[in-house]
Amino acid sequence: MKGIWKLMKRLHADERGAEGLEKLLIIAAIVLPLLGLLIVFRQAIGDWASKMWNQISSDAGQAVPGSGGVDVPTP
Repeated sequence: MKGIWKLMKRLHADERGAEGLEKLLIIAAIVLPLLGLLIVFRQAIGDWASKMWNQISSDAGQAVPGSGGVDVPTP
């Protein structure tokens, strides 16, 4: 019985890995709420990204403002 008690005391005093666990918990506290927001607003985020992509794609062949009206050729 004394051997088990000694082992339990030694395990309780051993703090190796505590710093890594603390870092993991901090990262989880940041990532999990962000993941929740992404899941909740996935449709709105997808619509916004699609709208921005379409706008960038349509603007790609147009002249750059302030470039003297020189059109950039598209490949």
